[in-house]
Amino acid sequence: MAQDFYVIIEKDEDNYFVGEVPNLKGCYSQGRTIEELMQNMREVIELCLEDETEIPNEFIGVQKVSIENEPANA
Repeated sequence: MAQDFYVIIEKDEDNYFVGEVPNLKGCYSQGRTIEELMQNMREVIELCLEDETEIPNEFIGVQKVSIENEPANA
């Protein structure tokens, strides 16, 4: 049976793509391209599942929060 996992992707200061599966502890990887990252993520997810002793948390989603910055007093 197939399991679906959500990967949160960011780009770091060295222009690498960094991915993390939030509902698997310590499950992250990187790649120079999205394709390389996703291949690496598949491998690390399989490794994380081998070590997983608990049922993974259910990923709900990502929300955006906007905060207005007030100008600094000089």
